[in-house]
Amino acid sequence: MGFLLLSLFLSLLLLFSNQQTKAHQLNNFNTTITTATTISNSSNERKLAGTCNLFRGKWVYDASYPLYDPSSCPFIDPQFNCQKYGRPDSQYQKYRWQPLTCSLPRFNALDFLAKYRGKKIMFVGDSLSLNQFNSLACMIHSSVPKTRTSFSKQSAISTITFQDFGLQLFLYRTPYLVDLDRENVGNVLKLDSIKSGDAWRGMDVLIFNTWHWWTHTGNAQPWDYIQEGGKLYKDMNRFIAFYKGLTTWARWVNINVNPTQTKVFFLGISPVHYEGRDWNQPAKSCMSETQPFFGLKYPAGTPMAWVIVNKVLNRLKKPVYFLDVTTLSQYRKDAHPEGYSGVMSTDCSHWCLPGLPDTWNVLLHAALFG
Repeated sequence: MGFLLLSLFLSLLLLFSNQQTKAHQLNNFNTTITTATTISNSSNERKLAGTCNLFRGKWVYDASYPLYDPSSCPFIDPQFNCQKYGRPDSQYQKYRWQPLTCSLPRFNALDFLAKYRGKKIMFVGDSLSLNQFNSLACMIHSSVPKTRTSFSKQSAISTITFQDFGLQLFLYRTPYLVDLDRENVGNVLKLDSIKSGDAWRGMDVLIFNTWHWWTHTGNAQPWDYIQEGGKLYKDMNRFIAFYKGLTTWARWVNINVNPTQTKVFFLGISPVHYEGRDWNQPAKSCMSETQPFFGLKYPAGTPMAWVIVNKVLNRLKKPVYFLDVTTLSQYRKDAHPEGYSGVMSTDCSHWCLPGLPDTWNVLLHAALFG
């Protein structure tokens, strides 16, 4: 086992060291992934579910944006409500994602409500799942502002119901997807356990996300030990831990998901913009950024976590649709709350609403209706 772990780590490290010199190769590989990239049951090769790669494109100014008025949406969490907390500019709300070789259909809330009347959609993951959950609720609410809605929260699950349509949006907060349990020795991150998965059953759509919390250390790290196979570890290389945890999630999907009843999505790695060297401006962070990065090749290259996600998704036996938003999100150094969050003094990891997560949901909409 130790030799296998070492081999895995060395191969991952080699990939990481080559990110800058081989970023163009990974980006070219990325262009083969479409909105509904599916894992084949008969092979590990990706199957194209459409003729256009919606994830390769550019940001264009669109005066018709944003898709909703933040002051009219009751579902925006304070940490994403940048206008309410004093952000002086609003141009970051005006950018629309334009694929290079086709058009991305505009979100149609009425069509969405008609198709998903009486359905259940669940976002599963960390606060970026909350970001996307709030966004979709606002995008729907803007077209039916007078419809009856309700909000409830019980333990890890939050629910927004559009009562006149029977549509329920759920958020299940679990930053690692795998279990984080309180034991006698302290808080234990269990890489091979997903007891919380029982709450994910019975959904029509599942959208998963995880990564940011795997990088946390010190006081920001919520666990004392990592556990795998009954053994406790004080720490572990975070890329290896992420790979193991994500593999456990993939096993859960293979065992528990019936593709005829549930569509499964995985949201790609959402980038942070704390270090300006990522876009060749070392003295900067996201603070006071007002425009996207407009180049086609993002200087920081493809994140190592993306490589791991891609590897795990390729091994899945059940169909999972990869919302590969990493590159298009890397361009949006302007779209964070910065210092205008109701929760954090400096935030270059979450996203303002209206803003980037709306595009994630436009892509989700395209996949569901494609």
